[in-house]
Amino acid sequence: MDPARYLLKPGTQLALEKMPTRDHSGVPEKTARVVATQALAEEIGSLQQRLYATQRHRLLVVFQGMDTSGKDGTIRNVFSGVAPLGVRAVNFRAPSEEERARDYLWRIHQHVPRTGEIALFNRSHYEDVLVVRVQGRISRAECLQRYHHIREFERMLVETGTTLVKIFLHISKDEQRERLQARIDNPAKHWKLLPSDLEARRRWSDYMEAYEDALRETSTSHAPWHVIPSDSKTARNLIVATLLRDCLASMPMNVPDASHDLRGLIVA
Repeated sequence: MDPARYLLKPGTQLALEKMPTRDHSGVPEKTARVVATQALAEEIGSLQQRLYATQRHRLLVVFQGMDTSGKDGTIRNVFSGVAPLGVRAVNFRAPSEEERARDYLWRIHQHVPRTGEIALFNRSHYEDVLVVRVQGRISRAECLQRYHHIREFERMLVETGTTLVKIFLHISKDEQRERLQARIDNPAKHWKLLPSDLEARRRWSDYMEAYEDALRETSTSHAPWHVIPSDSKTARNLIVATLLRDCLASMPMNVPDASHDLRGLIVA
């Protein structure tokens, strides 16, 4: 399975309705996908330890997608083998009063990864060209200006040592209906469902148009998007795990030598 097949090349004319939302990633059996993802999660955990020890690289993973597309579940499964101190997840919801008093990227920049760290953005700065656009809170001119801001913000991050992986979890409207209904039917999951989730579903076409524009305008050579079919949770997890394993494995990381000569040392 080659994650490059899900890469959105810069300049691609995008029509999300024509892109697949279901792909078993070459592994037809669900159990096999789960086992393969678990093995990859362990590899990611080992690579994260090397990332931290090397103290040369930073990894920022951005997850975007419609409600129920699986941002939480993907993070939980793909990073199950990583030590808690090695990864930091940030969930961006509606900005606070303090955040609204500043430029829209201020709250984002303070959460980018430090050297040796993996940061996971569950939603991100892209909410400021998606939700606000659909709700009519910014004009088209402002939206175009923000695409430019975002491209240059991400360029700055990459040029100063951050590897940026952007993942759009692509689900169908029918699959979202089933997942939302499952939350309604299960009282233990009622806390997951907000009135805004159903309002966003009513404006599905508007959100798809906003996503198409945002993905097309901000998939660059230094920070391209990956469009991941996500109707199958296990296939989604396997594709993302493979993508991130390959990304970490491509980084030149050598564990540093000990600061003292430990040869022959015996602990009493």
